[in-house]
Amino acid sequence: MTVLYAQELLTTEGWLRAARVHLVADRIVAIESGVSAQAGDERHAVIVPAMPNVHSHAFQRGMAGLAERRGSDGDDFWSWREVMYRFASRITPEQLEAIAAQAYVEMLEAGFGRVGEFHYLHHDIAGRRFADPAEMAGRIAAAAAQTGIALTLLPVFYAHASFGGTAPQPSQERFVLDLDGYGRLVERCQALTAALPGGVSGMAPHSLRAVTSAELAEVVRMLPEAPVHIHVAEQLAEVHDCVAWSGLRPVRWLLEHMDVDARWCLVHATHADATEIEAIARSGASVGLCPVTEANLGDGIFPVAGFIAAGGQFGVGTDSNVCISLAAELSLLEYAQRLVHQSRNVIGLEACSTGMALFRRALAGGARALGVANAGIAVGHVADLVSLARDEPAMLCRSGDAWMDAWLFASPNNAVDCVWVGGRKQVEHGRHRQRDRVRRVYRQAIQALCA
Repeated sequence: MTVLYAQELLTTEGWLRAARVHLVADRIVAIESGVSAQAGDERHAVIVPAMPNVHSHAFQRGMAGLAERRGSDGDDFWSWREVMYRFASRITPEQLEAIAAQAYVEMLEAGFGRVGEFHYLHHDIAGRRFADPAEMAGRIAAAAAQTGIALTLLPVFYAHASFGGTAPQPSQERFVLDLDGYGRLVERCQALTAALPGGVSGMAPHSLRAVTSAELAEVVRMLPEAPVHIHVAEQLAEVHDCVAWSGLRPVRWLLEHMDVDARWCLVHATHADATEIEAIARSGASVGLCPVTEANLGDGIFPVAGFIAAGGQFGVGTDSNVCISLAAELSLLEYAQRLVHQSRNVIGLEACSTGMALFRRALAGGARALGVANAGIAVGHVADLVSLARDEPAMLCRSGDAWMDAWLFASPNNAVDCVWVGGRKQVEHGRHRQRDRVRRVYRQAIQALCA
């Protein structure tokens, strides 16, 4: 048994003081409060839950910063996508594993304990199928295993270039599958996640652009209880093209043609209108928000304040991994709303601070989106935990909800001290246990890609 002692502990019931948390294997088996530390206890100032990362394309960490140059005709999501396609076209299985491991180390050091990997890089650099349909997915699983992050693996079904079944472009050949091939991939991904502690398998029809309505219906039937993630309404051009194809906006089309419920996560949904926002909330689906990437790509700002008012749930993700920071994702989510509404503490609640409101909402929505039954610190739950550094300047003399405000708004890069996933410590003193080795292998991979 491992016992952690925290001066303050954030549980599902609220803050506890002077608390001992008893861990056996991957679980929290007992919590005491109002007690003194005992010999052998590992002592910390504050312990909070680790956060789920609902949306990641791990390989894109390797191209971070390479698309920050304006072209003669301007720059937008679609021109960024061409840079991404060129980078993706060169990645070998070994390089994918190296890049994913680096991304996952950074996620753990940022306070994420689980990642939803929206994985669509399936084939070799010539677009040919590997003998093992999950060769590349297996590299994602291997990166998760070596870094210790919990994995919800979301293999992507990608078949078309645009609405109505348009033939894929040559630059998309590494992503493309037919339904039979996707079924084999899903089966292999189930085996991969079954071998990982806390592994979860789901499905990810890429977008309404990339699947036909018949294909979408078939995909979501493959694993009837599993998480389903889909990009939707990220860009205005996508909305206009969907209307031209179907007469409906993409979110409305999805809600009218599919049985969208609590196992669905609508990623971005940036350009959902007020009626669609209320309909998503009624459906029980989560929205996967990636504020840093959405800002980097110029996507727009999701109306999260209205979504919360309608009863909606959201999680946050790092998407393109241009900058991996839990604090940056949550603070930017709030700051964007402040700019839109010209008001402060937009996502805050009267009962708690804005930092705490953001954290609690993202924890609950993110866990549900990634197929995790129980989120937060409680007896019987998986021990996914983060301790915060008491000596960081912004954290001095803080208590209760103020810990969250200091972390998310005033100390984004240095507040995380230790991280446990499934009861195993992966980060200590802000550094992942495998940081140096992972970075060395990553450096070799990037040098080869940039040669």
